Amino acid sequence: MNEETDHGVTFGRVAPMLPVRDMARALAFYQGVLGFRKVFENGRPVGFVILERGAAELHLTLQPHHAPAPFNVAHLLVDDADALHARCVKAGARIVKSLRDKEYGLRAFVFQDPDGNRIDVGHETGD
Repeated sequence: MNEETDHGVTFGRVAPMLPVRDMARALAFYQGVLGFRKVFENGRPVGFVILERGAAELHLTLQPHHAPAPFNVAHLLVDDADALHARCVKAGARIVKSLRDKEYGLRAFVFQDPDGNRIDVGHETGD
């Protein structure tokens, strides 16, 4: 038995579902600052959106009473954490953990989106 078919189930993609209080504001951030593109939306008003950029996929769900969690809700691997950090800073995103090299081979930082969702970002350093 191999890992992919263990227990008779093959797994596909997994995408984090991020709750947002204001869909338009969230889309402005994820599309305008992070460069994601909207590939699906549902509802009137829009209550669910799928965003993609490269191999990354995020789902946004409208939750008007959302209270952010005090921990990271997603981890995003990129090819240049420094460049994404600069974009986040320029856009005024709150940086929760500063950009630094980690002992486990990542250069990483954590930011909050406009709804307080914490996202850990990193790129492999090869160390």
